[in-house]
Amino acid sequence: MTKKNCLLLGRKQIVLDEMLPMEGLPHVNFFSGTSLEDVKKTFEQQSIDIVIMGAGLDLEDRLGIIRYIFDHSQSTTVHMKDWASGPPGMKPFVQGILTGLTGSAEK
Repeated sequence: MTKKNCLLLGRKQIVLDEMLPMEGLPHVNFFSGTSLEDVKKTFEQQSIDIVIMGAGLDLEDRLGIIRYIFDHSQSTTVHMKDWASGPPGMKPFVQGILTGLTGSAEK
């Protein structure tokens, strides 16, 4: 199976760093960022298959990121986490999305 490139976006880099590496997802290369500028830099350097955004990012920032992604890729999927599950809900959300898209499962 070809590895997928996944860009995780959140309000704080430390939260993203705590999530990486995620076990049970051997077919995923992870990248992370906290802003539209990080998204632009990553897209310039890598082909990104999946973008997952935490709810902590400002709505206007999230919308700008989505617009950028859709303007620059015809194959990247974008997934946005809910607000209600809070920071503890990020890892299960990411694992659920990636398990569904890659067929990998946490052991």
